[in-house]
Amino acid sequence: MLKPLSALGLLLLLATSSCQTPGRSAEVNLISDGDTLTVQQDGESVKIRLACIDAPELGQKPWGERARGVSGVLAPVGSEVTVESFERDRYGRTVATVWREGRSVNLEMVRRGWAMVYRQHLRNCDASAYFAAETAARRDRIGYWQAGRNPQPPWEWRRRQR
Repeated sequence: MLKPLSALGLLLLLATSSCQTPGRSAEVNLISDGDTLTVQQDGESVKIRLACIDAPELGQKPWGERARGVSGVLAPVGSEVTVESFERDRYGRTVATVWREGRSVNLEMVRRGWAMVYRQHLRNCDASAYFAAETAARRDRIGYWQAGRNPQPPWEWRRRQR
């Protein structure tokens, strides 16, 4: 027969269950750039576009290559991550938050200054957390913000390349 939980037991159960990261487990296979990676999930290869952020493109030298490197440090090839999927983009990629060791890789890219808040795509995001992280990175001139007070946003760079 099961015993009822004490008040302390119930609090511990709630605390540990609320700390779990939502989503499904996957293994990182490839880092394409600062905001795109491929994972192996349930026996298939899934291309992930990190939600809420936009990292410098590889053509934005040297910033894009550096952003890809930081993404690879946060979610190295071979590491286990949790993927919280939201939707598919127009290129067929899964738009998601990727978690590793309890941290959002997406938000950490912004905190470290290697991605900007993707203002056009903030659905499913804690916008205040992302904007606070971007403001701090800009203020401290870290990551891409070393390029100056107003480095070219990736979405503007892509538009000019067309």
